[in-house]
Amino acid sequence: MIPPCPEVEQTTLKKPVWIAGTGLFTGCKSSIRLTPAPANTGYLFQRVDLAGKPEIPARLEYVQDTPRCTRLVKEGTSIQLVEHLLSALRGLGVDNARIEVDGPEIPIGDGSAAEFVQKIQEAGIESNGAPRKVLKILHPIHWSDGNIHVVGLPYSGFRVSYTLHYPQSPLIRSQYYTMLLNAESYCREVASCRTFSLYEEIAPLVEKGLIKGGGLDNALVIQGEKILNPGGARFPDEMVRHKILDLIGDLALLGPIEGHILAVRSGHASNAAFAKVLMENYQNE
Repeated sequence: MIPPCPEVEQTTLKKPVWIAGTGLFTGCKSSIRLTPAPANTGYLFQRVDLAGKPEIPARLEYVQDTPRCTRLVKEGTSIQLVEHLLSALRGLGVDNARIEVDGPEIPIGDGSAAEFVQKIQEAGIESNGAPRKVLKILHPIHWSDGNIHVVGLPYSGFRVSYTLHYPQSPLIRSQYYTMLLNAESYCREVASCRTFSLYEEIAPLVEKGLIKGGGLDNALVIQGEKILNPGGARFPDEMVRHKILDLIGDLALLGPIEGHILAVRSGHASNAAFAKVLMENYQNE
């Protein structure tokens, strides 16, 4: 386990670590180097494969078009599929990190945050020696669009609850999960949960070349009442747990949060929309 750092202080990595793999959407080889960063840096991406090595801070203002992943864009430079890495950093309590990226997207790994967790554990975590700034939810805040809802409530700690509803899937149907986030619970309950898709939804995208790096080695694929992956699911409710993994990663754009987030059928776009409402309330207060 990771040695605990004082909750009142910001943290960063003790040393750099490298991760290499393939991009889910582009199919391109990609690698990242996670390095320590000073206090108040947050998460800073840098495209080292491009001229000038442009930087993109992992902040809400740089989120663009998020249909099946979270993508950051600044002045024409983009990096996509950042949510699993950000989820691992936030889940393990890392506040500051520089992420050097060689490629257009973060490697997909096995579709979960497990490899990122392993590398962060290898690097170790240490205090930055500066006070941690926490966004505290002081009163109920909500965002809705049709049957998609995200609510934030005052709470001591950071709890995430998610209701997944797939009536079109006889295997998934409805799933619910809730967790109080800390490094131990993150590693035990959600870090290894993979991204998932119904076969009927993903097959046309693969045929059109929109998901060039996808396969059963990096996503849970469900067809009817069957899971196509050898070995099946890692948890009976792996799907809703992955949704919590994603939500933690998307809200990491705001930094540490104290509150209870309840989400119903939300995805990356709705997570970002709720985060904007949350940030606006925070700024006004």
